[in-house]
Amino acid sequence: MTPLAFVISLPVRAYRKVFSPFVGHNCRYQPTCSAYAMEALEKHGAIKGTWLAIRRIGRCHPLGGMGYDPVPEPKSAPQKTEEKPDA
Repeated sequence: MTPLAFVISLPVRAYRKVFSPFVGHNCRYQPTCSAYAMEALEKHGAIKGTWLAIRRIGRCHPLGGMGYDPVPEPKSAPQKTEEKPDA
C-alpha cells in the first residue's frame, strides 16, 4: 500500500474498530464496504482506490443492488508481443 493510500485508509480502519461493531452485520454487498475500500486502496492506490470506494458506498442503499461485488483487478500496461521472423 502506498503511503498516501495508508493515510486515506486510517478513517476506514477507525470505522472498522469503533463503529462497525455497533452497526451490525446487515451489509448488502459482499465484501463489506469497508473491506472493499481497504482492498481497493491496496490494489489501486490512493486516487483510484478512493474513487472506487466512494462509488461502492454510493451504490449501497435500499434501492441499490446486492450480492457479490469484488474490487476490479488493476489493468496492466499492454504488453508488446514480439513477432518472430519467418525463417
